Formats: sequence, C-alpha cells, structure tokens
Amino acid sequence: MADGGRRRAYIGSFTAAGGPGIVTAAVDADSGALTALSSVDAVPDPASLALSPDARTLYAVSETAEGAVAAYRVDGDRPEPAGPPVPVGGNGPTHLSLFAGHVLTANYGSGSVTAIPLRPDGTLARSRAHVLQHTGSGPHSPRQQGPHAHQVQPDPSGRWAVSVDLGTDSVRVCTLTDGALVLHKETALRPGSGPRHLAFHPERPYAYVVNELTPSVTVCRWDEAEGVLTPLAETPVLPGAPAGDAYPSGIVTSPDGRFVWTATRGEDVLSVLAVEGERLRLITTVPCGGHWPRALTASDRSLYVANERSGDVTWFATDPRTGIPRRAGSIGVTAASCVILG
Repeated sequence: MADGGRRRAYIGSFTAAGGPGIVTAAVDADSGALTALSSVDAVPDPASLALSPDARTLYAVSETAEGAVAAYRVDGDRPEPAGPPVPVGGNGPTHLSLFAGHVLTANYGSGSVTAIPLRPDGTLARSRAHVLQHTGSGPHSPRQQGPHAHQVQPDPSGRWAVSVDLGTDSVRVCTLTDGALVLHKETALRPGSGPRHLAFHPERPYAYVVNELTPSVTVCRWDEAEGVLTPLAETPVLPGAPAGDAYPSGIVTSPDGRFVWTATRGEDVLSVLAVEGERLRLITTVPCGGHWPRALTASDRSLYVANERSGDVTWFATDPRTGIPRRAGSIGVTAASCVILG
C-alpha cells in the first residue's frame, strides 16, 4: 500500500530496449485496473522488483553485465532512490527477493546467488555481498553448458531460501548463516527440462516448478521441516505440440490454492491448471493479451501479465469457479519485465 491506503502496482522494464525503468501505477480497488502515475530510471534494466514487508521500500535488480540492486522509498507516487546501487558480484541478475534481513539475487549469467544485507531502515548495506556459486550443466546445448540461476525466494516458513537453476536442471535449498548462503540440499529435476521459476502452494506442502526448455510444470512435495523438495509428477502447460517457439516464463498459484497459472512466450498464452492432490490438470489456455509474456502476478480477483515485446501490462478478471482469466484491460509499458502489487 502507498500513502492513504491506496494500492499501487510497480512495473519493471528494460531500459536498453526503450523502457521507462520502473513505473508506478494506481490499482482500482473494484476492477483491478491500472493507471500509470510516474516512472523512474535510476538503474538500467530493472528485471525484477520486490517490496519490503511494510511496503515502504522497493528493491530492483539491474539485469546488466555488472549486476546491481537498488532501493527506493515509495511513500508517495514516485519512487525515490534510497542510496546508491550495490553490486551483486554476479553477471545478469534476473530475480530478487527478501530473506532474513537480506536481499537475495539470482544471477543468470554467472550461475550464482547473492545475499546483500539490509540496514534496520531497509536500505542496502555497503558491506561485501556474499555469493554462492552454482556448479553443473545439462544436456541442452547451448542453454545448459553451465549453471544459470533464474529465481531465488524464501519458502513459506521463512526458514529456507530456494533457488531455481535452468542450466543445471535443479533446485537448491539454502540457509543463511552469519550473512553467508550455505547449501543445504540440491534436488535434481528431469534432465533438459530447464526449470525457471517456482511457486509454493499457499496452504499445502507442494511447490510447482515451471520449466522453460520443455513446456511443463513439475509438481514437488515440499518438506519445510527438513528443507527437502521431492519431484512427484510433470504436467504439460500446452494442449499439444507447440507450433513454434514455446518458452514458459512465469508461474503463480491462485490465492485459494485451487489453480496454477503459467505464461508461455512464443505461444503467447496463459495456461490454467487445476490443483488435484499431488497432480495438476491442464484446463485450458487463453491469449496473454500481448506478445512475449515474461512475468505474472495475482491478486484475489485479478491476474496481471507483463508482456515484454508488445510493451504492455494486461490484467485479467479470474473466474473463482473455473480459474479461467478474462481479459479486462491493459496499459502500455515499453519492454515490460515484471509487475508486482503493493
């Protein structure tokens, strides 16, 4: 929430492709519609965003060869930089999250995960970041010649940090000890699947991993007491063989836990999957409202899609009975990379 209790959305975009940086938008409480309010381009290519628990500080990861994280105050309608960007010590970071008083980044180019400490006021500490380097490879050439960490996030308990690596076909579970990331367990997924992102079920002990190199979702059991992820089943996100390029990107679970939604670039569709115990069932696909859907986020009644190549963010009303999204509107954001809700 921004000041006055008004809900805000924050949209990242690739400045190297003409994007405005970070766009702040108002969210209509009834319809979920977005209205752009401001933009700021203090760091290049903000590929991923995250909000502090009190929603007063916004963090952005800069997907550049140098790689950096920036913090912004968001008390008003325009984010204001809160100190200089901090290097992540990795190449091409694609995702960030908050965990145990730190910002974590997944560094795709260098195949590593970084932990940057936060000060009590939420700003980034200038002390040296800790980098955990992934190792390994996969059978897909050239996409899996080495590690490519694509996402990192805490589990629902807040005890574990979970990173998804497209290059090694695996998910790593880590802890944070004295500011250092320590590997606890690595779980292998199907060779060549290319896992990209993971979403936890809001109530049950399951996690869903969307695979980029094969259009599918791997259902896993999550044991939060032991920090162990166990693959159970794999479900396609398309009803048949793709006509051309098909690269799944984002994945979210519905707030009530009944559905999983994914986005697939190239096919430019959203997939609706029903949660049925330890399995998923593909219900249908619908057009994503643009071209090259890179990221998804969901609220109680709406689903938002950042369409990178068509340069827009589209929102959908979701049917609570069927889970099927119905396009409701869009706003233009050149080279949109992500969208999150405050």
